[in-house]
Amino acid sequence: MSFTVREVTADDWREFRDIRLRMLQDTPIAYGETYEASLRIDEAEWRARAGRGQQPHNASFVAVADDGSWVGIMRGFVSQTRGPMLVSVFVDPGWRSAAIGVADALLDAVVTWARGEGETLRLEVHADNPRASAFYRRRGFRETGNRRPYELPPFGDEVEMEMRLD
Repeated sequence: MSFTVREVTADDWREFRDIRLRMLQDTPIAYGETYEASLRIDEAEWRARAGRGQQPHNASFVAVADDGSWVGIMRGFVSQTRGPMLVSVFVDPGWRSAAIGVADALLDAVVTWARGEGETLRLEVHADNPRASAFYRRRGFRETGNRRPYELPPFGDEVEMEMRLD
């Protein structure tokens, strides 16, 4: 099982849409959007979303298996108030393993990008997503104590975590 990591472009909109829909089905508490709402998005919006990583102060990376299938994705953007943020984190269930390394390789790409954007990389993770929280802790993220309500059912809290980039 091998893969490569590369940037996402607007031309990747079909693959981007497909992995986004898989993300929403796999972990509906993680992305601030419902699967049903995503089904109504048109091609122009999917192209725009796929192309965000090419805009200044944004990054989008995908892990592509040797057969061309997308097996993971991570995105970063710079918040004017919080600095670099890690968002849209997903690894296909069949590729989730530290031994395979998809999540680590994608996070390495985002961290490299974020070092040029600020001193701290932040993220929000749903309080009821222990698998993701454990991965972030293993990689050096720590809870900040900040929380905010998750706006979609089943609601709950988003927990802010951060990692120093020095």
